[in-house]
Amino acid sequence: MDGTILVADDDRTIRTVLTQALTRAGCKVHATSSLMTLMRWVEEGKGDLVISDVIMPDGNGLQMLPQIAKLRPGLPVIVISAQNTIMTAIQAAEAEAFDYLPKPFDLPDLMKRSARALDIKRHAAKPAAITPRQGGEDLPLVGRTPAMQALYRLVARVMNADLPVLIAGESGTGKSLIARAVHDFSDRRGQPFVTAQASDLGGVDGISTLLARAKGGSLVFDEVSDFDEDAQARLVRMLDVMGEHAPRVMSTSQVDLAAKMEAGRFRKDLFYRLGGVTLAVPALRERVEDIPLLAEHFLLRGEREQGVQRRLSPEAMAMVRAYPWPGNVRQLENILKRLIVTASEAEISKAELEVALGSAQSPIATRGGAIEGEKLSASVARHLQRYFDLHAGQLPPAGVYDRILHEIEVPLIEIALDATGGNQAKCADLLGINRNTLRKKITDLDIQVTRRRKLM
Repeated sequence: MDGTILVADDDRTIRTVLTQALTRAGCKVHATSSLMTLMRWVEEGKGDLVISDVIMPDGNGLQMLPQIAKLRPGLPVIVISAQNTIMTAIQAAEAEAFDYLPKPFDLPDLMKRSARALDIKRHAAKPAAITPRQGGEDLPLVGRTPAMQALYRLVARVMNADLPVLIAGESGTGKSLIARAVHDFSDRRGQPFVTAQASDLGGVDGISTLLARAKGGSLVFDEVSDFDEDAQARLVRMLDVMGEHAPRVMSTSQVDLAAKMEAGRFRKDLFYRLGGVTLAVPALRERVEDIPLLAEHFLLRGEREQGVQRRLSPEAMAMVRAYPWPGNVRQLENILKRLIVTASEAEISKAELEVALGSAQSPIATRGGAIEGEKLSASVARHLQRYFDLHAGQLPPAGVYDRILHEIEVPLIEIALDATGGNQAKCADLLGINRNTLRKKITDLDIQVTRRRKLM
């Protein structure tokens, strides 16, 4: 490997490690902790490759990529970042980075990517930028809640791991989009992405045909929990005969495969072959704080596609947040698509939303996705267990107690205020707390109070 590499990172240890490794590999290295210095080097024509951190003392490395491309077209940039979420990967792709690696990165892996970048630069080919799929029907990977951020971090860690991936979640949560993201941000992104059903395994040549289609890319078995015994047996045989250059296998499931296995309705050998890493996609009702972001995304998409501006009224937004969304993000998308067309004014009213939801039965009856007859403590226990499971065997960040209390306290106060028509005195009595305590909580938790006459 030969060439001049510009390294920008505010971590002295990383600069030292990269400088030593790249120098031993035969490269010249210029290392700096300043984006300003990096940009000066680029402008002076130095460097055949840039390796840059994102968050630097004097700026954001991602925001420099368009300027680097303008100054030095064809100069490859590898982005490394401790903000190892899928959103960082998407931003790197949009800025046409050559590659993206989350920290902590594997040094031999980075060296291989650097060698490939230098080889492409030497042959004057266009950098192999990460190009996420731009399908208009995809559910957006939008989410600031801890559950979604934990999922993004896990995706970033496993996207290049040679392990099968099981993506679990309810219908409409975006399981297929997560599978596509794992593929698009991995080393296999230039290879085929194939989605398969049980029927694709049938016949004499079913397995060989499927492997030939997928080549060294990604092979996703959709809703594997629905496979019958014969299809499960064929899938086990396929996994056993795959060779060295086999595709990466992913699968999706709406149901708890472990429970189905324990009940004797899913093969144990297949379960353990598919479940190398489990990515649990949370239901929309489990990440209520993401709903306004998703709603805004769909409304803006409608504006771009149909030229119609729409927004949700405060009352409609409150209803959107309170609704249980059994169809998850897909249902939210379809409802808003309908309202973009049918709403009479720019602001979508609560009444129009109620009609779109067909809310003859109150969503409160199923709020939170509770199982009929289930006690509150059991429902809370299910959600808490899911929260811990999302961290894939690791402990959640410190401060779980306060975060969980906050998640419970906010909807409790909001629902109590709604039930009392926004009357804080009645709400305090209902909750059994002092009125001043309630007022402080409303302020501290940034709860919106609307006083109205309540028909009860």
